[in-house]
Amino acid sequence: MADDDVKAGLEGIVAAETRLSTIDGEAGELVIAGYPVEELAGNARYEETLYLLYHDRLPTEGELAEFEDDLSAHRELDPATREVVEAAGEAGESAMDALRMGVASSTLARGEEEPERDSLLAVAQLPTIVAAYWRARQGEAPVEPHDDLRHAANYLYMLRGEEPTEEEARGLETYLNAVVDHGLNASTFTSRAIVSTESDLISAVTGGVGALKGPLHGGAPGPVLEMLRETADGDTESILRETLEDGDRLMGFGHRVYDVRDPRAAVLEEAAERFYDGDAPDTEFYESARETEEVAQELLEEYQPDLDLATNVEFYTAVLLHGVGVPRELFSTTFAVARVGGWTAHCREQLSDNRLIRPRSKYVGDRGRAWTPIDERE
Repeated sequence: MADDDVKAGLEGIVAAETRLSTIDGEAGELVIAGYPVEELAGNARYEETLYLLYHDRLPTEGELAEFEDDLSAHRELDPATREVVEAAGEAGESAMDALRMGVASSTLARGEEEPERDSLLAVAQLPTIVAAYWRARQGEAPVEPHDDLRHAANYLYMLRGEEPTEEEARGLETYLNAVVDHGLNASTFTSRAIVSTESDLISAVTGGVGALKGPLHGGAPGPVLEMLRETADGDTESILRETLEDGDRLMGFGHRVYDVRDPRAAVLEEAAERFYDGDAPDTEFYESARETEEVAQELLEEYQPDLDLATNVEFYTAVLLHGVGVPRELFSTTFAVARVGGWTAHCREQLSDNRLIRPRSKYVGDRGRAWTPIDERE
């Protein structure tokens, strides 16, 4: 490739070495710190996954207990941060906007910059920020963090003020593990680029939130849920066929980096099956979703036979998060609650052997223009 060849979207460009995760899009494989996502997501606590990303090994029992205590010690928000977040909720700002404001303000009480501590601060406070925002938006008082609950269970507890069932907490924890890191995606690349300037880690996480807010990165589970609600109340094939006839996408199918089925979809499908096989109240919704997936894949083969539009992570994200009780409006912020583990791990990795990320651009504008005084311009 010539020096001035342009790869739109940096597609195929290798910009960093990492031990954190790797994707094989042709085989449909995702490996996180050496573990297939199928092995890690259903077995690990989120705290174990986070420790693995930070230290390149799983913790011992004692190390895990100490790590969980350190993490929970950072959950409480500074009063100024809480005021900003609650004001955003009362004003009806979007959840992602509130999260961006809350994360950025968390530096008010942190003291000196320290990457290891700041990474724990970011991971611990994102759930508290989202929950405080949501409670304020509903006109309800905030729920303080519960020190005796693990990360996933505490998030659900702060959202609704009552402890989740074991099945709900485990379903959410599986989701957090499955999406914690995924190569050099847009938000992760943004975070690494920011911290490569030797900016602080909280600024890098704030940038990651900004990148994740865009609808092309992380925003599809909400529309998937809307589609599933529609098909649950009507004729599935007619609804999906009309969508395709109108030239619109079926949300939850196809992925930028996978030529086959997204491996995280299989992980979350299994988690959803376990969850809805229990005492979940909305099993009819789950059965309808399974039917929708089957019909959608048949229609995609009919309408777009040249494309491999298999089920992606967002389809079963919507099914599972709906089941465990996360509001649709918080799907993207819940993605951030998971992915902040990957962002902070990448930032720490970048800083361990830092080189400023500085790609080039190809100039395609005019040259040789002569200056025209303002009174002579037409």
